Amino acid sequence: MNLENCPRCGRLFAKNFRDVCPNCIREIDKQYETCANYLRENRGATIVELSEAVDVSIRQITKFIREGRISLMNAPNLSYPCEVCGTLIRESHICDNCRKRLEKDINSLHKQQSEAGRSHQESIHAYRIKEDK
Repeated sequence: MNLENCPRCGRLFAKNFRDVCPNCIREIDKQYETCANYLRENRGATIVELSEAVDVSIRQITKFIREGRISLMNAPNLSYPCEVCGTLIRESHICDNCRKRLEKDINSLHKQQSEAGRSHQESIHAYRIKEDK
């Protein structure tokens, strides 16, 4: 039996396939039911309106969306924050602007590494040429 402290409440519990204790699981399930019921009645709600109306954090609502427990198909105005900049999005983990910036940074890093590798290879090759003489 694997005992751990619940990251949510700090209680000691026997960890099975869940990362939180049974009490927190029940609380999270209640929060989900509250959110789902509110969205059934208020399809046009935004994540901020939902959070304020049901007293559930935006972070927890975002987690419900990412887990697939709350569907965005039935809630046209519901979106969640980008993990990088906080812009509201309806798919993925980061917005298009952050994704483009990340791709640009990665490409720039690859270019720098390949240039550094090339100059390093040239200096090694030049050294070997001199050594062979």
